[in-house]
Amino acid sequence: MKMEMASSSTVLPRSKSDQLETMLRKSPSAESATSLARKLRIGSSPGPRTHTRKHSRSGQLDEVSSGGALSRASSASFGFFSSAGFTVPPEEIANLQEISNDDIPEDIEANTRIKIHTEPTLPIYLKFTDLKYKVVLRGVRTIIEKNILNGITGSASPGEVLALMGPSGSGKTTLLNLLSGRLIESASGGSITYNDQQYSKSLKRRIGFVTQDDVLFPHLTVRETLTYAALLRLPKTLTKQHKAQRAVEIICDLGLERCQDTMIGGTFVRGISGGERKRVCIGNEILLNPSLLFLDEPTSGLDSTTALRMVRMLHEIAKAGKTVVTTIHQPSSRLFHKFDKLILLGKGSLLYFGNASEAMVYFSSIGCTPLIAMNPAEFLVDLANGNINDVSVPLELKDKVQMDDSTRETKNGKPSPTVIHEAGLLFFIAVFWGFFPVFTAIFTFPQERAMLNKERAVDMYRLSAYFTARTTSDLPLDLFLPVLFLLIVYFMAGLRLSVAPFVLSMLIVFLSIIAAQGLGLAIGAMLMDVKKATTLASITAMTFMLAGGFFVKRVPAFISWIRYISFNYHTYRLLLKVQYDHIPPALTGIQQDRGFTEITAMLAMVVGYRLLAYISLRNMNLA
Repeated sequence: MKMEMASSSTVLPRSKSDQLETMLRKSPSAESATSLARKLRIGSSPGPRTHTRKHSRSGQLDEVSSGGALSRASSASFGFFSSAGFTVPPEEIANLQEISNDDIPEDIEANTRIKIHTEPTLPIYLKFTDLKYKVVLRGVRTIIEKNILNGITGSASPGEVLALMGPSGSGKTTLLNLLSGRLIESASGGSITYNDQQYSKSLKRRIGFVTQDDVLFPHLTVRETLTYAALLRLPKTLTKQHKAQRAVEIICDLGLERCQDTMIGGTFVRGISGGERKRVCIGNEILLNPSLLFLDEPTSGLDSTTALRMVRMLHEIAKAGKTVVTTIHQPSSRLFHKFDKLILLGKGSLLYFGNASEAMVYFSSIGCTPLIAMNPAEFLVDLANGNINDVSVPLELKDKVQMDDSTRETKNGKPSPTVIHEAGLLFFIAVFWGFFPVFTAIFTFPQERAMLNKERAVDMYRLSAYFTARTTSDLPLDLFLPVLFLLIVYFMAGLRLSVAPFVLSMLIVFLSIIAAQGLGLAIGAMLMDVKKATTLASITAMTFMLAGGFFVKRVPAFISWIRYISFNYHTYRLLLKVQYDHIPPALTGIQQDRGFTEITAMLAMVVGYRLLAYISLRNMNLA
């Protein structure tokens, strides 16, 4: 026995590494020494424990950098040593985990990550010219075409990150879907080329698209998600082992090692963070090594620091020869300067295309500069949205941004912004001073019904005398408020600053008030009930407003006659004729005349509504 121990002691090497190498050389195991040494070497490095689930059949895919890998490799090796007939001293077993990298023999294969042979990235130059897109809204009787994009031109080169920026509704997502081939071409115009070639089905596998919403299975881990995607999407020429290795490489490239065994999570299941979810979605697309990568607002819901890391990762992806195009809503200032190229959209039109770093210089050259220190992206989005409160804009450009010449119309036949902003104020005046007198005059007769019945029963006075006195006594007070209103609003709104238009506008409002007051008197006299009269007056006033020619331009023929008994309609037309020397036909559809027709109709309403009120009082039951 002593001789055996002596002989064995002479056989065992002096150092721990030599001892381990000798034992492995004598071992009949199928596992090679280099692979086991690789496990021990990598497993010896400390790593955070982030596992939330245990796997029984996926040991070959477990992360070797975690702490669990060391114990598994060590226990497996110890079990093999004992079964092979080797006896390792207890102190050697205790100190085996403390073997450093310097003690293990150098292994070139162990120091390199296993890389499967993948097809190199095909650089694709993306170019789009005069790109247009419209949607057709089909109603019951009408078909309306709405323009989403109006002649967008730009390009993106391999190794660049192109950002599509603009306010909500500017067409960013529509443009991204067009460039990625996800929208039908029949509704679009212009041209999109990929290396001067049109889109084809063979190009589809070279395009990756990351949607704005993270659509993932919540109960799968990060590694399971990417592994299943690799098994299903990678070509059949690769083995399952190579596909699984590709998923591991993506996890390492995207920095997901710490959360690779954590579930994705969802509404009812806690999981990884929002930034990690977005990286998993990106990993699903770059598994196929795409040449073009499109992302729809990848920084939505992320804080500024996480969003900055996301954009840096996109730059790393682009450096591999890929073309990256992403939409962005309103990034931080640090994030904005990370983009290579920028497309700024506003209401479907192209406002800027070029280097992101030169955007502020360009707008400053045409006189658009922020009045206060602000985020460049915030300034550009405000400019694209038409919000120029904190922006210094040249006078000639301000006219284009805010409002156009009142005599001009847009190409689609719609009125200019100036006409709409002012063709809105005049209609508001006509409507407001039509509603107010109606609802104040409703209460005139119902409140005095009991007194009127009592005094008329004893023939105290004639009904005509009461009616005349009652309808004229309230006129001075009813006309005082409109005068005060017009003195403030007329000059504040910048309407025609001359005596004649002002006086005529005042008289038109007076005429509208008297006509509306007559309608209120008639409704109150006919019903003699405040609740019923208020309901009928609301319906009548709303009908007159809708038929007034501002909200509804094409009124159906069977109710189009209502406009002619609407004081709102005639008041609005008279105010337009007073304020404008030339009325665009697309706005009102009326001719420029002196308004005798409207005045005659208004006078007829003044007399007619009051006559109807008098007849209703005459026929009132005195009981």
